[in-house]
Amino acid sequence: MNNPTAKITINEKSYDCPIIQGTLGDKAIDITKLRTNSGYITLDEGFANTGACKSAITFIDGEQGKLWYRGIPIEVLAENSTFIETAYLIIYGDLPTRKQMSAFSQKVLRNASLHEGMMHFFDGGFPFTAHPMAILSSLLNSVGCYYPNMVTNHREQDLEHFDDAAALLLSKVRTIAAMAYRMKNGLPLIYPKRDLGYSQNFLHMMFTEPYHEYYPHDDITKALDLVLLLHADHEQNCSTSTVRMVASSGANLFASVSAGVCALWGPLHGGANQQVIQMLEEIHRSGDDGTKFIESAKAGKAKLMGFGHRLYKTYDPRAKILRAAAERVLQIVKLKDPLLDIAQRLEEKARSDSYFVDRNLYPNVDFYSGIILKAIGMPTDMFTVMFAIGRMPGWIAHWQEVASQVKGKINRPRQIYVGHDLRDYVKMRYREGEIPTDYETDEHKSFGGGSSENASAKA
Repeated sequence: MNNPTAKITINEKSYDCPIIQGTLGDKAIDITKLRTNSGYITLDEGFANTGACKSAITFIDGEQGKLWYRGIPIEVLAENSTFIETAYLIIYGDLPTRKQMSAFSQKVLRNASLHEGMMHFFDGGFPFTAHPMAILSSLLNSVGCYYPNMVTNHREQDLEHFDDAAALLLSKVRTIAAMAYRMKNGLPLIYPKRDLGYSQNFLHMMFTEPYHEYYPHDDITKALDLVLLLHADHEQNCSTSTVRMVASSGANLFASVSAGVCALWGPLHGGANQQVIQMLEEIHRSGDDGTKFIESAKAGKAKLMGFGHRLYKTYDPRAKILRAAAERVLQIVKLKDPLLDIAQRLEEKARSDSYFVDRNLYPNVDFYSGIILKAIGMPTDMFTVMFAIGRMPGWIAHWQEVASQVKGKINRPRQIYVGHDLRDYVKMRYREGEIPTDYETDEHKSFGGGSSENASAKA
């Protein structure tokens, strides 16, 4: 039986390209040899229609609103799992046995503390004005310096220590984040505790005050754990694609996830939930309940943040889960937050208005995650940091997927050049004003405009 192919016709000449089909029916035209055979490449700015890799980690069906980690629907994991168990699933491909879960949890727990050599970074190593994402990116890369056996930039050796490096990064990312917050706010640094779980330990390090240790309510801990779980991976987004790009060069895991943090920092990616809070605060300050804002958005005079998604053409499944979680958190902290009321009103109006429905503008995960983080006390400049902590399992898994490829190639996209044609180099003294009549002498000719003999002689 012949494998299916697609014909691409260019100037009346056809080229056969293999058709690749995924496990769940997604299809792609393999154009690997198109340039070699035809001299043409494809142009897809933003890569909205380009498959950059084959991956077995996460499946998304945006039309149906499906998100699966390693084949398990996100709704099932949100209901039954924890962030650490889900991290294991994403990194290793299957849910852990009781013994595997215990060993993995203990390895993460034991690696929470930072090497004392790193502590000076929080004591004058960064200005107090430094953004937590800058600190996080820098220190995640620096962590590897203290574990030279894990940072060899030789794939075989890096993969040998992958299990230790993965647990170490999962653990230390929250410690770095908590200490960055405390440094910025002039608070004494708090070391992690070995008798606390992952999210509880992080909140303890964040909010403990002198002579008053902070132990969060169980439901607060669960809410944070849920936020992290829902962000654990999301296929080939900007930051994950960056991690894979860096990994394709043979770079180690620490350098690759550090690059992921930098990509996540952008307001069009990880900073979106912060923009949602800013939007809700502006609506509240104006005295509006959301009604006028909706009309302004429909008229093109305002942008409704946290609605719509590049992939989802229906309700983001993560938003459904977080909406209920946001309501529970606000009940626990006994905070009647007007921002949640405005958020719910915006959602109700948008979901019943044909303007938004016809454009598939439904709430996404950023719409409610900001509400939860704000309610548990996170400042807005820590929102993207929380995203990075949650996304760490996915970055780790994607790095391993790239590093494990026997015949992996370094990523190197092509481009369509639209700049100047070949032109002369003009010396500084002739770039302004009238060009002298003797300009076209051998002395002033550039390599591009002069003869090769003169150029060679001068060289």
